[in-house]
Amino acid sequence: MDNLRSIDRLWTVEDVSTYLGVPVKTLYQWKWRGEGPPVRKVGRHLRYDPAKLRAWLDNEEAAA
Repeated sequence: MDNLRSIDRLWTVEDVSTYLGVPVKTLYQWKWRGEGPPVRKVGRHLRYDPAKLRAWLDNEEAAA
């Protein structure tokens, strides 16, 4: 179990919704449109890499 603690966990849609302060529905719309932060499917579920999400957010802020 100690090895699992060192593995970075991917974020769920709910995690990202809370972090960005946007509705879950918006994240699904962004995915459908090919917009928003980088996302991957794991089985039937969307998952986000926290480091890539933060990099995307930094780029969005720099472009504004």
